[in-house]
Amino acid sequence: MKEIKPGLYRHYKGQEYLIDKTVLHSETRETMVVYQARYDDFSWWVRPLSMFFETVQVEGKEVQRFEWISDVI
Repeated sequence: MKEIKPGLYRHYKGQEYLIDKTVLHSETRETMVVYQARYDDFSWWVRPLSMFFETVQVEGKEVQRFEWISDVI
């Protein structure tokens, strides 16, 4: 299973998320990232690892969907 560095990440829209771990989808065996919003209700989310690391177009520029900020202390 592909790994991701645990810690705080910033979404390209500005919000911060705590990356907890990666898990496998039970049927497809696809690696998924488990992460928690660090704002509002602190909800938990899951997203395919391939999508987590992809780039997106913002105002004509290609940027990372999520950018690593720091380790969790």
